[in-house]
Amino acid sequence: MEIMNDKDLRKNGEGYSDPTAYEAIKNADKEDEKFNKLLHTIFYLCELAGFQIQGRIVLLDKRTGKVWR
Repeated sequence: MEIMNDKDLRKNGEGYSDPTAYEAIKNADKEDEKFNKLLHTIFYLCELAGFQIQGRIVLLDKRTGKVWR
């Protein structure tokens, strides 16, 4: 699997600069990172309190309306 660096993401498939797509990808990555940090925090808090999550966690982002499953 080839890992793309920041410079690669700024260009489209033909090699031309595509700042709009780059910003969209960057923002989507921020949302994923935000969700992953929250999920890890939930698991960590449960572990500290002596609990274990047994089922699926479904979260709704109030700002964007996106459902995370």
